[in-house]
Amino acid sequence: MSKISEKTLNDLEFNTILQTVSEFCISELGKNETLTIKPFENVKTLQQELQQVNEYVSSFENDNSIPNHYFDDIQKEIHLLGIENSYLEPASFLKILNNSNTVVLLLKFFKKFKAIYPTLFLFSEEITLQKEIGKHISAIITPFGEVDEKASSLLKQIRNDIQNVRSKIGSSFTKALTRYNTAGYLDEIKESVIDNQRVLAVQSMYRRKVKGSLLGSSKTGSIVYIAPEATLQFSRELQNLLYDEHQEIIRILKNLTAVIRAYISEISSYQKFLTKLDVIAAKAKYANKINACLPKLTTTKKIFLRDAYHPILLLKNNEQGIKTVPQTLELNETQQIIVISGPNAGGKSITLKTIGLLQTMLQSGLLIPVHERSETCFFEKILTDIGDNQSIENQLSTYSYRLKNMRNFLKKCNNNTLFLIDEFGTGSDPELGGALAEIFLEEFYYKKAFGVITTHYANLKVLANELPNVVNANMQFNERTLEPLFKLYIGQAGSSFTFEVAQKNGIPFSLINKAKKRVEGEKIRLDKTISKLQKERNKLQKTSAHLEKEKTKAILHTDSLSEKQQKVQEKLEQFQELYDKNQKMLQYGRFVNDLLNKYFQTNNKKHLLSELNKWILSEKTKYLKKNPVKLKPKEKIQKKKVEEKLKVVEKEVLVEVKKVREKKKIEAKKIAKQKANYIFKVNDKVRITDSNSCGVIEKIEKKHAFINYGNFTTKTTLDKLELVESTKQKT
Repeated sequence: MSKISEKTLNDLEFNTILQTVSEFCISELGKNETLTIKPFENVKTLQQELQQVNEYVSSFENDNSIPNHYFDDIQKEIHLLGIENSYLEPASFLKILNNSNTVVLLLKFFKKFKAIYPTLFLFSEEITLQKEIGKHISAIITPFGEVDEKASSLLKQIRNDIQNVRSKIGSSFTKALTRYNTAGYLDEIKESVIDNQRVLAVQSMYRRKVKGSLLGSSKTGSIVYIAPEATLQFSRELQNLLYDEHQEIIRILKNLTAVIRAYISEISSYQKFLTKLDVIAAKAKYANKINACLPKLTTTKKIFLRDAYHPILLLKNNEQGIKTVPQTLELNETQQIIVISGPNAGGKSITLKTIGLLQTMLQSGLLIPVHERSETCFFEKILTDIGDNQSIENQLSTYSYRLKNMRNFLKKCNNNTLFLIDEFGTGSDPELGGALAEIFLEEFYYKKAFGVITTHYANLKVLANELPNVVNANMQFNERTLEPLFKLYIGQAGSSFTFEVAQKNGIPFSLINKAKKRVEGEKIRLDKTISKLQKERNKLQKTSAHLEKEKTKAILHTDSLSEKQQKVQEKLEQFQELYDKNQKMLQYGRFVNDLLNKYFQTNNKKHLLSELNKWILSEKTKYLKKNPVKLKPKEKIQKKKVEEKLKVVEKEVLVEVKKVREKKKIEAKKIAKQKANYIFKVNDKVRITDSNSCGVIEKIEKKHAFINYGNFTTKTTLDKLELVESTKQKT
């Protein structure tokens, strides 16, 4: 169970993050929901939320982007649906219809692309889809927010009557206008409109001669506005019809409300689903803006944040065009607590806040700006002591407040706690406060809690070197320019550069020397040693960084050469394959060409087909040797059964075949006798043996005949002809 207090959230400026995320919401409901986000208490629920946000982020880069989820706030409508005998206005029904259609669209989308968005699909599966809601509303309410006249026969009749009466009003007014205008009673403007009603503009001297109702006059009094008497009668009829229409509309809306009231739970769940999706989308858009990702959430107790950015500082620096320096930090069983030291304004506090804020964001279902290879676990408690925290209301000093905070730390701290303390031990006498801070640090250490603290106290730096799983770290500092580098280095305590920073800020050198004399010699020596070690370390780090760059370049060059070699090899293989195919095609071409030449010379079709079939069988045999057909065990058994059946059938068929052959031989002998005795004549329809084309004999010369095929004529011997149809049969 996660127990992260409001104080921790305030210390880490978590509400500033939520405010930024809420700006990406498209609805007020989504914004309000975002501002109430708290860290999750259940790891399984947290993982689902993180996967949902991560899947939504992926939609920005793939072709199947998630459809727009715009929706209306229908809290008022849901409230009214819960009240008996109440009814909704057409505009309210359109809001419900819009939300219902949006949900239908989204559910269809997530079902179609469930392989791409599996977690969002599971989330959408929790919604019970009721397509009837849209059908009921669409049948009654038009897209323009009006009750359709098809909603009831009575409404249709009333609206037809209204149309007729309005037509009569227009017709009667036109008649009165023409009549009184001809009589010369009207002013030049002739007519006007008062209270949405057309009126005659009558000259005041003729007002008694125009029958009707006086509705007003001009400012000068020279014109009076009169509604004609005939028009007034129809207007009263129109008012009655409009009242009837209104009553019928209310009746229809009440009936529709009663029908939709049955789906109040589904409508409410739609609202919650769309609000939740709006929050997920806002988290994804924010993640996209800060280039955030989902690190691995491990069950092993550890934190490894590689290239981690403070999100608030990152956005602020991006706006100002300033480069933000990322931090890399690791906490595990062998590196349980990190003690960060170094000069003021060097970035100690921001590093501390970065770790705490990113962990809190992640446990609240937000992706964080770190390298994708980063890892972290789930902490039940995150405890912070950051800032001055003087309490005027409770009359507590800084140190009193911090002691009270330490008491809470000691109560709540366990092996599943992450604690973050800025300027540990300050607020009291350095020696006494430092001694108490040592005791607190040892307590946290023995309780197996993970933590990061910042300090200037030398005794805490020494203690960090003595405890096995506690390490020193420092914020790097340029000793020549005395400028902070804002980069964390783990493994060595940092110098405070107290006198150097004072000198840079314009404090006279004589005063700095006096201060040095008053400080114990050992303290200065220790600080000098730390400073010297830090300088040496910076040199080694630069050399190491240079070597690393050269190594990276060499690896990239090797990879590039390997890639090129692979591509060349692939191309050679492709060329070889293409060459082999071309050679084969040439071989096939030569063979077919030889066959065709022989055919053109001999005109022997049987020989051509025979040679072609032999060649095809030969090629097929070669292909099957290279690519043998592999039968599955089941197929082998089936093949055996089929073969056995075929043998039985073959025996039966052979008997019948012999009989058929005998009959055919007898028939063939008869046909052969007829052919041998037949004398071919001109105009007989014939064909050449082994040919399908039929022609007509044009003339016969001795043993030769000339056959006309329509487009061409050919000559052949009579013994090669087969009769198709004789001239006698034609007639």
